[in-house]
Amino acid sequence: MVSAAAGSVGSIVGQIAKIKGCRVVGIAGGKDKCHWLTSELGFDAAVDYKDGGTYKALRAAAPGGIDVYFDNVGGDILEACLSQMNNRGRIACCGAISQYDGVPSAHGPRGVPGLIVVKRLIMQGFIVMDFMDQRDAALADLQSWVASGKLKVQEDVIDGLENTPKALIGLLAGENRGKRMVKV
Repeated sequence: MVSAAAGSVGSIVGQIAKIKGCRVVGIAGGKDKCHWLTSELGFDAAVDYKDGGTYKALRAAAPGGIDVYFDNVGGDILEACLSQMNNRGRIACCGAISQYDGVPSAHGPRGVPGLIVVKRLIMQGFIVMDFMDQRDAALADLQSWVASGKLKVQEDVIDGLENTPKALIGLLAGENRGKRMVKV
């Protein structure tokens, strides 16, 4: 399971998981993004969190539960995934975009630490700099996968430095697909 799956990190994480033989479900905002995940990036299923009923949609997309969850958003999506984690599941916390802008959730993810204890989950922060010793091998794999067409990289380029504030606001609002950049 990958949240913010149509974003820069999530789209790559999901594709790598597919390359490694996993069944992958992406969570994204909007039907178009979900369709892109399944039709172009090869995700097995996608859940539109903006469509309502996220918990039920996640359960339908992963009827056997969740073994690994790559969390880019925190908040309500993390909470919905926590309750559906299988025993001894793993959660990589990479971001918390749901909390970067606006009013934070009044309750936060419920079930922490209860579900983590009962299900014996491993929940760990993920920062790429912690893996710099594996950089060369990772780059070789990534370049090979891109060259072979196994890994697709989507760039969302906004022209002009003057558009940087608008680009950032749009990024936080989920307007982008893939990596959002500002061309100077």
